[in-house]
Amino acid sequence: MERLRLGVNIDHVATVRNARGSSYPDPVRAAKLAEEAGADGITAHLREDRRHISDADIEGLMAALTLPLNFEMAATDEMQSIALRHRPHAVCLVPERREERTTEGGLEVAREENRLAHFIAPLAEAGCRVSIFIAADRAQIEAANRIGAAVVELHTGAYCDAHAEGRMEERDAELERLRGMASLAHSLGLEVHAGHGLTYETVGPIAAFPEVRELNIGHFLIGEAVFRGLGPAIAEMRRLMDEARA
Repeated sequence: MERLRLGVNIDHVATVRNARGSSYPDPVRAAKLAEEAGADGITAHLREDRRHISDADIEGLMAALTLPLNFEMAATDEMQSIALRHRPHAVCLVPERREERTTEGGLEVAREENRLAHFIAPLAEAGCRVSIFIAADRAQIEAANRIGAAVVELHTGAYCDAHAEGRMEERDAELERLRGMASLAHSLGLEVHAGHGLTYETVGPIAAFPEVRELNIGHFLIGEAVFRGLGPAIAEMRRLMDEARA
């Protein structure tokens, strides 16, 4: 089975930095450490309110990285302009509400199909791989395929939340939904990624899906780095992914 890629999301290195309004810790340094630890890519979400990653961080990452950058963003004119200026390897469209703590649910593609098709066209023309972060839902996957996305990233939050809260029947049902929708997306010719809330306990079953090519993991790894160090935290996730894949 093909090696599963690990994208490390460094947003919450910036969260810690911004808590003091200082220049430390540096997300770019975290990205370089992640590369040394076995990451295959770096993910960063430039939010409208700039609550963690900043415009300067994106510039620094584009200048310093040898790994691909997965630029997460809302489908707004401002973010499209920034993405077209930098032309990162990948652009992942995510839903964004100012009052949310983190991304809640997937992007609504089916109801905004025409707008999103026009929105992603110039990004694809600029050479960015366009990914859509969506719920494991047939209508959303089929819509993402119709608008010309190259990749869908399946939202694993409901599965991870059910596991953390001990709702095992619900967890297993969510896992089966993710399995079925990964298969559907793959059958349509979409590359399949997954992420949100994954931990050492929950990553294995998702990593074992043969259709999934990449996992994007951030908050858990940055939290675990407080105790293990960033390199060892990532290396352990890499080990568990490889073990599940085998």
